[in-house]
Amino acid sequence: MNVIVIGGGVAGTACAIALRRIGAEVTVYEAHADPAGQVGSFLSLAANGLRGLRALGCMEQVRQAGFAVPDQRMWAASGRLLGEMPRGRRADDPLFSTTLMRGHLVETLREHARGLGARIVTGRRLTGTTPDGDGVVARFADGSSARADLLVGADGLWSATRRALDPLAPSPAYAGLYTVSGIAEGVASRPGTFNMVFARNGAFLHLGAPDGTVWWSAQVAEPLQPELAGVSDEQWLERLAALYRAERQPSTIIRATTLLHRPTLMHTLAEVPTWHGGRVVLVGDAAHPVGAGQGASMAIEDAVVLAQSLASTATVEDGLAAYDRLRRARVGKLSRSAASNRDAKTTGPIRRRLNELIMPIVFRHFYDRATAWLYTHDLGTLGGRP
Repeated sequence: MNVIVIGGGVAGTACAIALRRIGAEVTVYEAHADPAGQVGSFLSLAANGLRGLRALGCMEQVRQAGFAVPDQRMWAASGRLLGEMPRGRRADDPLFSTTLMRGHLVETLREHARGLGARIVTGRRLTGTTPDGDGVVARFADGSSARADLLVGADGLWSATRRALDPLAPSPAYAGLYTVSGIAEGVASRPGTFNMVFARNGAFLHLGAPDGTVWWSAQVAEPLQPELAGVSDEQWLERLAALYRAERQPSTIIRATTLLHRPTLMHTLAEVPTWHGGRVVLVGDAAHPVGAGQGASMAIEDAVVLAQSLASTATVEDGLAAYDRLRRARVGKLSRSAASNRDAKTTGPIRRRLNELIMPIVFRHFYDRATAWLYTHDLGTLGGRP
């Protein structure tokens, strides 16, 4: 089977690995000149995402590119500890969550995909697809085209593949939050612990890295979509210092910041009714941006399940139908959880105070059991090449 993968990020490179492992010939087309590089800030892989990487055969390489974060603490705006729990795993799971820069994850996956024989072509932006017998033709902005037995749309939230598959598919909408991330020096943050502060103007995340720096991300609640362009790093830090002036630890970290990452808007996407049609299928954010710190993990799971489904069914069409069936219920459940998570970051003062009363009870008595379905999920193995 010959496969085109559109998008060279986490979802695309994970799919390239998974499909090579079942014997497919794979070419990844990435719109940008460099499919990896230091794009974006840091991300976390929970235990389920790491098990997906183990199925792909590259879990240890990814873990070495980041660092383990065993624990998580949740804080009220006042500085009161609301709860402490394992990060991205159940309490008895020895597979610790891993945090790393997104670019390092993509670089590691790209290297592994190329080692398995996948081709990665850069600077080719998809503009459309056309059915072609038992295959599909991809058309690119430079006038070129390519044919394959299957096209995998792994091109993210603003997916051109999704639009080509269904012109009436929903479009992303601003979620009422934007994110500014950075690195601070000379300030204390317990190593190996992910901290989330439910601040007055949105959540503030921070964790201590092995080199003594603090990685942080401010998820700012703003009902009206802000203009991100034309604002200097100094202006962003001044703005954040004002927004988080009432929270002691976030304020300290913002003042100690030495490096700022590019701010980004957070978006939601209504349920996408069509994930596959003909010889085209969507994976990752192109099909279901989930949030809740699970975006990369869900993309990796998609890649494994897609390859397993294609390998275990008689036809490509049957494989795509099986993939759709296996992934929709799990992703839908996570999307509902992520919506609640997002709402907790944008609440007003009355709801925030109620949450501060309820959260300690939930974290202490229900959290571990309530998240077991997510973190213990094990996709098993992929056959084919090691």
